[in-house]
Amino acid sequence: MLNTWVVMPTCLPTVLRRCPACDSDRFRANGKFRVNANHKLLDAWLLVLCTACGDTAKLTVLERTNVRSVRPELLDRMHDNDPGLAAELLQDPVLRRRNRIALDWDDAWRLDTGGSDHLDREVIDISVRFAARIPVRPVRLIAEGCGLSRAEVERLIAEGKLVSAVRLSGKLSGDFTFTLKR
Repeated sequence: MLNTWVVMPTCLPTVLRRCPACDSDRFRANGKFRVNANHKLLDAWLLVLCTACGDTAKLTVLERTNVRSVRPELLDRMHDNDPGLAAELLQDPVLRRRNRIALDWDDAWRLDTGGSDHLDREVIDISVRFAARIPVRPVRLIAEGCGLSRAEVERLIAEGKLVSAVRLSGKLSGDFTFTLKR
């Protein structure tokens, strides 16, 4: 029987970017937007706060965009300071590249295993699904979900008792499955 684990965000990730006011490189997004209109052109920014000094930085969402080309729902969500929109935009690789930022997901996600009753079986088939693109080491997920140490998970991989179609070393942010034989 295939069990499903879900990696889900618990809050917005930390934005990694140098602060011009202090030496910090961490900002937190709280879902606030600033929208500015200049005649028929629109600019929009996602505001982030420095974790050390509290200085505000702007991440460009729209730049000199014609008002008619912006979907009204998107504009409404920005005016309402929708934190869900902030989460969606931070996931966008184009926005991250344009603003030269990276995301730190430490302590911003959790693993929902749906209970531990399946761990008693001899062979366990698990499907891991990501609710958002959160880069996590599969070894860490498996260790946390099965109640094992990371070294023990590495040993099981080396012995061939833990197998997957994807490489389990490194980080993944996409869905995968694995089988654990005890």
